Amino acid sequence: MLIDYFKKISTTVGAMIIFALLASTALSIFYFITKSPIDESDAKAKRLFLNQVIPANLYDNNLVKDTISVEPDPLLGNKKNIDIYRAKKNNQVIAVIIEAIAPDGYSGEIKTLVGIDQEDKVLGVRVITHRETPGLGDYIEIDKSQWIKNFDLTSLAKMNAKQWAVKKDGGDFDYVSGATITPRAVIKSTYKSLLYTKENKKRLFAL
Repeated sequence: MLIDYFKKISTTVGAMIIFALLASTALSIFYFITKSPIDESDAKAKRLFLNQVIPANLYDNNLVKDTISVEPDPLLGNKKNIDIYRAKKNNQVIAVIIEAIAPDGYSGEIKTLVGIDQEDKVLGVRVITHRETPGLGDYIEIDKSQWIKNFDLTSLAKMNAKQWAVKKDGGDFDYVSGATITPRAVIKSTYKSLLYTKENKKRLFAL
């Protein structure tokens, strides 16, 4: 009886191990299958918005290839190294495009591209990806609203820290009633991008 008992236990444990291995393998395969399309989708979005963030007539280099890698930084919200695009005119860096991540959107992370010139002025902001509530939070997308253009030509010199907030919180930015979490996240992220650029100006704009 004891031998049969241990045999049953061994069989059960063995089956559980095999099931766990199969499940783990399936998850790994699913991850690698979906990872490439997701990465490619992000890459296409970035390429689409680069010239919207910094007008093409302002630079003469290849933005996609002219990048520098930067480490994780709380101001950018990145958990791994990311590339910062550098716009050049006559071999001089005139602006950078930073991928900023707002971790505090209503439904998770909001990824944006922020164009900033050498005078710490925002040239443009575009949302790459988000999961905000359709109909409420999606007005941060340029094809659905002009709200994101409120950042154009803003700067640390023109606006103090308190102004970088929605009007409901005493700031300068409009918002859609009932959807303040989304703009708060984007505004804060853009402001932090300006702070990051100012703190790292020598590195970002060096030849």
